[in-house]
Amino acid sequence: MPPADDLPAGLPLPDPVREALLAPLVDHHCHGVRRDDLGRAAFELMITESAWPAPPGTTHFDTPIGAAIRRWCAPVLDLDPHAPAAVYVSRRAELGAVEVNRRLLRRAGVVAFLVDTGLNTPELLSAAELGRLGGAAADEIVRLERVEQEVAGSATAAVDYVDSLAAALAARAARAVGLKTVVAYRHGLDFDPARPSRGAVLAAAGRRLTEPGERLSDPVLLRHLLWNGMDVARDRSLPVQFHCGYGDPDLDLHRADPARMTGFIRAVQPSGVPVVLLHCYPFHRQAAYLASVYPHVYVDLGLALTHTAAGSAAVVEEMLELVPFHKQLFSSDCYGVAETCHLGALYFRRGLARALAARIAEGEWTAADAARVAHMIGAGNARRVYRL
Repeated sequence: MPPADDLPAGLPLPDPVREALLAPLVDHHCHGVRRDDLGRAAFELMITESAWPAPPGTTHFDTPIGAAIRRWCAPVLDLDPHAPAAVYVSRRAELGAVEVNRRLLRRAGVVAFLVDTGLNTPELLSAAELGRLGGAAADEIVRLERVEQEVAGSATAAVDYVDSLAAALAARAARAVGLKTVVAYRHGLDFDPARPSRGAVLAAAGRRLTEPGERLSDPVLLRHLLWNGMDVARDRSLPVQFHCGYGDPDLDLHRADPARMTGFIRAVQPSGVPVVLLHCYPFHRQAAYLASVYPHVYVDLGLALTHTAAGSAAVVEEMLELVPFHKQLFSSDCYGVAETCHLGALYFRRGLARALAARIAEGEWTAADAARVAHMIGAGNARRVYRL
């Protein structure tokens, strides 16, 4: 369990609420972290969604997440809070990647990691390794686009592509707890919600196989992949995650607004497949609306917690304005460096603590209400949605 000082000092939190906030979390969406030691330049690129170094004479430590690392991660590595960036990176190197990862992952207080393996490369810890270092269970979230890339690389004809894709998705889903798509990156969430015809898919597959090594961007094949994924998810009672909102420069942000996929959300409702909207910022209010009106839609804040850092309490409060409490989940979107796991959990707890304390103080909620909500969002909802 994380120490009590991970919660804001001076908040009048009843003991049951404090215990609920510090209880183990289910991180329902994260990635592997680097197994190798990182120099300062490489580390700085791991703490930003930008693809470029900071401008000359500046540093990515001069960001909300950079300040948060110096404040909250430094003590985990036996440094004083607010240690200078150079001292922090030097201490990281002194301890070594294994010890740094072990300390920061365990400090997060996570009992189960659900790991998107779509970005896996040899330098990233596998789901099993992440679980072992973090002292937690670990399960896989299968990325649809990664499976499609593998199928495109081995198919010899359009019909073979179509048949192999369905079989490959089913096989991968058999050992997973959920599926994920990054259609927001490859096209945008304003895609045609209709299932494409077989003829259109075969024609597009023929074009795809002329350049199988390229990233999938064809809107017909993306829709075909997505609908195949929904079919598999329905058959295996799995949720499907959608990246929404804030991300790296490959994204056209205005097309990553989850409200743009309302037609698709309506179309898949009869299947009963849970649709999980990840990250959502700055469209978290749109996501909250969708979760409030559609029974199969769930939301989280993910990487928004880490990257807004000291400002994250306001984002947590805004999400709670409308979203049903049984529809929100916790994730860190941990990736690359274990600091993002620790900070995601820390700012989730701190932001939720402030929101709950305010409601109790105003007489809106009882302590029992607040403790129940903290348990639901921190772990209970994920256990139910992913059938853990």
